[in-house]
Amino acid sequence: MKETSDKRSHDKDVARLRALDRYLGHLQLKHVTRDVIDRIADAKAKESSPSNANRFLALIRSILRRARDDWEWLETIPKVRLFREPKGRIRFLSPEEARRLLDELPTHLRDMAQFALSTGLRQRNVSYLQWEQVDVARRVAWIHPDEAKAGRAIGVPLNAPAVDVLRRRLGQDAAYVFTYEGKPVARCSTKAWKLALARAGIERTFRWHDLRHTWASWHVQNGTPLQELMELGGWASFEMVLRYAHLAADHLRGAACRIDGTLASHTENPQRVRAV
Repeated sequence: MKETSDKRSHDKDVARLRALDRYLGHLQLKHVTRDVIDRIADAKAKESSPSNANRFLALIRSILRRARDDWEWLETIPKVRLFREPKGRIRFLSPEEARRLLDELPTHLRDMAQFALSTGLRQRNVSYLQWEQVDVARRVAWIHPDEAKAGRAIGVPLNAPAVDVLRRRLGQDAAYVFTYEGKPVARCSTKAWKLALARAGIERTFRWHDLRHTWASWHVQNGTPLQELMELGGWASFEMVLRYAHLAADHLRGAACRIDGTLASHTENPQRVRAV
């Protein structure tokens, strides 16, 4: 834990290791066998889901690899098999759904949601955005490397709706852009969020993070190239933005039309079709 204390998910790792203590705490490293790991996998999958079980298994695998490769405590380690995770559909709102949701949210969440839909920023980056990171005159904001998931600074160009939000928030707090009762809004998926979803006629399974998916989907549908989207969203790899490629098939229409007419010459003459 000392060596990984700088991880953004450090607290989650601590919580998972506490949960794993009942399975591993009484064992020496050499006794962490494939059978032991498979029992943990089965138990965690039954408790919640295979996807959640994979988070525990990935942590075990990481520690075992360090024990072999870095610390030289083991010569061999068991293979850790992860469950296959089906890729779910990307959930995003239509502009009409987004307007309905914004109308139903309380003011502080409405402003945050509109800013997220306008910039694509992750929830934590919106929640803890400070005025020193914003230049309204130049219509730009920035996320510092230690605040970005990919560990790289993100420049955030601000469109008109984003600037409108900032102007509404001016003067409400000296340090943070978005606050509620004088403090940054650490949690957005609250009861107020769920009630607003219900009133707006949107499934309760719609998550705050899906606002980022919505922003990306709107961009692709309106012609933003995937390479530009990658830069705007601060993704570390191009593979991450390929999830949205199917929403922009317009550039393939020319290729699809190359076989127009191929089947026309094989179409049967309606007058020659035999009656059944």
